[in-house]
Amino acid sequence: MIVQGSDLALQDMIDRAAARSRRFLESLQARKNYPEGVMLFDRGQDVARWPGMLLPGTYNGIMCLDLLGAVADWPGPRRLSVVNWLLSHRCASGVFRIEGMTDDAVYKRPALEDTWAYIDFHVTNYTLGALQALAPEDRPVLDFVRPWLDPVWLKAWLAERDLRDPWLEGNNIVNLASFLGLLKEEGDPLTVGRVREAFAVLFDWHDRLQEPSTGFWGVGQMQGGERLLHAMAGSMHNFHIWYACGRQLAYQDRAVDYVLSREPVWHSACIDVDEVDLLVHAAQGSPYRSDEIAAWLQRKLEALLENQNSDGGYPDTLDKPWRQDGWVHGPVIQPGVSTTFATWFRWIAIAMIDGHLWPGRRNWRFRRMIGIGYKRTVGHD
Repeated sequence: MIVQGSDLALQDMIDRAAARSRRFLESLQARKNYPEGVMLFDRGQDVARWPGMLLPGTYNGIMCLDLLGAVADWPGPRRLSVVNWLLSHRCASGVFRIEGMTDDAVYKRPALEDTWAYIDFHVTNYTLGALQALAPEDRPVLDFVRPWLDPVWLKAWLAERDLRDPWLEGNNIVNLASFLGLLKEEGDPLTVGRVREAFAVLFDWHDRLQEPSTGFWGVGQMQGGERLLHAMAGSMHNFHIWYACGRQLAYQDRAVDYVLSREPVWHSACIDVDEVDLLVHAAQGSPYRSDEIAAWLQRKLEALLENQNSDGGYPDTLDKPWRQDGWVHGPVIQPGVSTTFATWFRWIAIAMIDGHLWPGRRNWRFRRMIGIGYKRTVGHD
């Protein structure tokens, strides 16, 4: 492959940006009273008031540093101390929780039980991702997910998914699938069989409800606008189940058409990574509009690199405040502020584009668990 001068310039920008982000993340060490490797969520975090934000600060930061290849350099004692600190947030069932999140401060759904179910899945998936980066040989506690191995329980749970909010439900579903995949790795033949049956139920539910004209799930998406955008953002999570199981995704070309219809400009960290993830995975298995995908991704890459903050981190957006998902009365991060969350999400998008445009140029370390940060390795899943 002949590398053009413009490609070399972009590659150099990526490498320089990666070094700046690595320094930014390393500058977020919480220091006092915390093990080395525990990170602030952003440089302005008030640890005394919001100590709970150290958990997302750390799990996002670790997964970003791992993606960039930095965690591999951590000595064993440092890894162990951070692992133990992360495990201090684990409940007996295996669920991880953020200190300070209380019933009166959270909201995702009218029923408090549904709100906590969403938050617990989300926080647990990301924390397990950080633990997997630090100690891949350790087995997680997954008692909380075993009820979903009962087909009746799983079918009842799926019947309660509200596809008027496909973005929220896409997170619920991919998190569950990720935990089921971890259960399968335990190797017990009975559990493996039940996990296989659970995935069959998941595929059947999705097959019945997917919209053929878009490839997405979601009520009202044919109205276009925000409803269609949210259907894309949610469905990108669901797609990971197909990637991880090596199955052909139906109507994938229609999903590609939608993303290519959008301008490859800077959006929120979530939307940007969703668009990139969808296109890169689609291009892995199909030549459909491949040249257009490559051109679109290069323009998106330029937009991402241009918006790195001077401190080396990345913000979520430049015009909207940010809150930890579900913590409606928690800390507020002002627009434009660099955080471990946004920095990690931006680097997932950049790394996926780099790996697509210039395969093998860098050894990006993507997550093995499905969900944000996962990238299918063709031939190994």
